[in-house]
Amino acid sequence: MDKETKEEIKRLARKAEIRVAEAVLRWKYKKEGKEIPEDPDLQHQSQEVTDQARDIIRKRGKNILSEFKKAYRKGKTPEDERH
Repeated sequence: MDKETKEEIKRLARKAEIRVAEAVLRWKYKKEGKEIPEDPDLQHQSQEVTDQARDIIRKRGKNILSEFKKAYRKGKTPEDERH
């Protein structure tokens, strides 16, 4: 897959994430009986929520991966390392 196609897929995924966050925010405001902000404000909030979620996933994902690696190394026997 070429770089341009990858970038386009990333862009489309980002837009989808923001739309989902916007829908969740609209639902939350409605459920709480609050006024739904104007579109530009809601889009900005959606982008912020999406960015925060991606940061959390990125950080936790790295931590989880390193924990898996540690557990894997601890569970290995000297015989496993010869293969």
